[in-house]
Amino acid sequence: MYRLINIASEADIPIQFRNTPVGNLFRFHNLQHEINTTYSKAELLIGMCMDNRKQLRIPENFAFIIRTGGANLRYSEFKVSYAIGVGKVNYIALIGHNHCGMVNIFERKESFICGLVENAGWEYEKAEEHFNTFAPMFEIGNEIDFLLSETKRLRDRYPKINIAPLMYLLEDNKLYFVNEE
Repeated sequence: MYRLINIASEADIPIQFRNTPVGNLFRFHNLQHEINTTYSKAELLIGMCMDNRKQLRIPENFAFIIRTGGANLRYSEFKVSYAIGVGKVNYIALIGHNHCGMVNIFERKESFICGLVENAGWEYEKAEEHFNTFAPMFEIGNEIDFLLSETKRLRDRYPKINIAPLMYLLEDNKLYFVNEE
């Protein structure tokens, strides 16, 4: 995790994000600033994994949030466009996390299929076909590498939007900037 930048004080927030909604995200979540501000509209879009082990400390109405496996927004792009076009957000916090289930998903193929058979009543062949069709679209490989590639893809797609690649570590429930160099 040498590529992560710890944000333990105001001074640790990178200068380009200090006085922005991304800086405020760190103030609320990592630095535990009091949530006494009322937001009438979203300040940013947060794209993050659907994993239930992550919970952000933010005020109501502060952000649009799209939760999808691996923080993969490829198949949620219309929602991203809505937040930008209609919601008028200028910042995206793309949040990956360690120990993500979308990493090496092919190792969990049998568990995935059997879970659909046992829990959803699917036939084995249909569950296997479902896995084989969709797993390649959602496998992310390494969490940080995927996060940086998704950040680049979104920057290319939305060149006027400021996008911050962040990681959530499950061990301490903190957000970190990802060093892009």
